[in-house]
Order: sequence, then C-alpha cells, then structure tokens
Amino acid sequence: MRNPNDTTTTNPVLTSRRTLLALLGASAVGAGAVLLRPGHASAAQAAASCVGLDDPAKKEIAMKLVSSAENSSLDWKAQYKYIEDIGDGRGYTAGIIGFCSGTGDMLDLVQLYTDRKPSNVLAKYLPALRRVNGTDSHSGLDPNFPADWRKAAQDTAFQQAQNDERDRVYFNPAVQQGKTDGLGTLGQFTYYDAIVMHGDGDDATSFRNIRKRALGHAKPPAQGGNETTYLNAFLDARVWAMKQEEAHSDTTRVDTEQRVFLRNGNLCLNTPLNWKVYGDSYHIG
Repeated sequence: MRNPNDTTTTNPVLTSRRTLLALLGASAVGAGAVLLRPGHASAAQAAASCVGLDDPAKKEIAMKLVSSAENSSLDWKAQYKYIEDIGDGRGYTAGIIGFCSGTGDMLDLVQLYTDRKPSNVLAKYLPALRRVNGTDSHSGLDPNFPADWRKAAQDTAFQQAQNDERDRVYFNPAVQQGKTDGLGTLGQFTYYDAIVMHGDGDDATSFRNIRKRALGHAKPPAQGGNETTYLNAFLDARVWAMKQEEAHSDTTRVDTEQRVFLRNGNLCLNTPLNWKVYGDSYHIG
C-alpha cells in the first residue's frame, strides 16, 4: 500500500488537491480544516450527510417498506386491524409491526392499552396472554380474540398504543444504535427491519447477535470502517439468520429491497425508491 504521506505520488486526485491549495494559499485553509481521502470520511461526516430515520418523512418511508414485506401493502396504517397465525410458532401475529402473542410484545401492548383505557375490549384477554406467552397456544384467546382485536383497532387510543410500543421496543432502539454506529438513513433502516423480524433477545438470530456477527467481518463507520462494506456484512449476517427459520427463509426483503438501495449507493434512503418483495414490485416517488 502506498504511503498516503508520500508527496511523490502521481495520484491525480492528490495532485489536483495540492495544486488547488497552492493556488488558494495556506491562509485560505482554516486551521480546523481536514482533507479526507476518498472513501475515508469520518463517521460524524457520513452520518451528517443524511437525516436520521426518525425524520418524519423518512420514518413514513420506513413504515411503508416494512409494511410491503410484512403485509404486501404500502398502506401501513391499514394494518392496525391485521391479525392471523402465520404458523411461525409465535401464536397470533397482529398490528402494524407484527406483535405476537407468543413473544411478549402483544402482552405489553394490550397492557399499555388497558393502562390508558381500562374498559377496552381486549382487557379481558390479559390473563390468557400471560399464560400463552412463550408458546404458540391460542388457549383462552379463541374464538373471539381476532374479532375483538379488529374492533379495538378502530379505537384511536389503541392505534396510538401500537405506535408507541413500536417506537419503544423496535424503532427507537434501532435508530439509536444505527446513529451510534455512524450509519446513515439506510443503515438505520436495515437495523430497524432486522429488529422487527428477529427481536433483540439473546438467541443466535436476534438483532444484537446479527450485529455481532457482522462486526466480526467489518467495522461500522464509527469504528473507522467503510459504511457500504459494513452494511453488506450486516445484510450477509441477516440473511444467515433468516435462513435458520423456515418461516423467514425468503430473503427477498434483503435481496431485492435493501441490497438494491445499497448497490445504488442510496445511503440516505432518498426517493424515488423501487424494490420487490416476494416478487411484488413497489414504488415510492
């Protein structure tokens, strides 16, 4: 590797930079100025070039992207009422982010809703949700729980509870970790989509262990790594995790969505966006 401090280099980019400095004069360059080699921008500069995924317009895009994969629709707000057992061992999956009766997040959601509105139609299912937590059982929920869920979904208080639990458990932690790692908007979204599907527990396929697996192959920008290289390593680890479970083994939400944006160099997740999930095409203008 050539020494970057070797002034005998014939690299045209470095040469043109020296020429420019000579023309401007040393006084034209502020004492705090930093000249960065291509591809070696600091994490702060890389992150600063994009708005965060928590920007309202970007968050709306994130909701649509997840909904395209989870519900085959860009209309994520229509999913408050969604509920079914998809046969993945997690019991009922429901709502805008796929809250599950077998993983505890549905229990937390209904508890929050009940804390805010004690007389709601789902409050009576809290004992059953506690019993089935950690299993795929419908005991105490059938036959009326799905119908009551859809009824509750017409209540703006329940919609707000879904929004708040989505943010607390999934969205905010993913965005914060993405920013800590020096990632732009796309990187923050890859974290969000991963934590939605895999959760953030201790099992091998959880978000934290997907990230740990990626860190074994590449460094994020905050540690001096290249953002694209790191995101490819993260998506490789994500695909590995998805293939460990039959219900998640279709990796198109990575292959024909997130990798498409990454190959296009769209680290800020700017529109227009075109992608496919499960063979269906989507567009955000």
